Amino acid sequence: MIRAVLFDLDGVIRHFDHDPTLEARHGLADGTIARIAFSSPLIDEVTTGLLSREDWIIRVGEAAGSAAAAQEWGRTPFAADRDVLALVDALRSHGTTCAILTNGTDTIDEELRDSSIDAHFDRVFNSADIGHAKPDVRAFRHVVAALDLPPEEVFFLDDSPGKLSGARALGMTTHHFTGVAALRTALHAAGVPGATASTPIP
Repeated sequence: MIRAVLFDLDGVIRHFDHDPTLEARHGLADGTIARIAFSSPLIDEVTTGLLSREDWIIRVGEAAGSAAAAQEWGRTPFAADRDVLALVDALRSHGTTCAILTNGTDTIDEELRDSSIDAHFDRVFNSADIGHAKPDVRAFRHVVAALDLPPEEVFFLDDSPGKLSGARALGMTTHHFTGVAALRTALHAAGVPGATASTPIP
């Protein structure tokens, strides 16, 4: 029996509105900032709490040769996926615990509070606090210990299939997120109550 659903954050619950002209306006080749920001060791350091988000952005700017471009990229706005949040609300209304596990930075709590995303979830787990990032099995062990549930009672979903391996190795049911409809189908197949219900968000 699945008693908790564990959601990835970026690419699932929230989506960033990236400006396709940003790098060109700063004289950088397309994809430069993301390539630097999400490569090792920078991404590993910031998502395990060894580096603050502020310092991460500074170092991205230094490597890219444009502090202004990195700072602007760091202010990219995001929006919550209302369909995903409606599903979360429906699951919780049927007694299922819903939590987030994100490979995040030290500003995640503030970001989720300011956007009210945190109000839809029972728990938020951030790799920067845990000290281990997905797909490290230690991140998932931390979550099941905190939820006081066996891994077999947790359903984990992520839009990056490579992030599922640690959860799967621990015994969680996993799902590669490609959209809400397919997620509903997978949750229903796993016997999660409320998976086909809908709670509109005003």
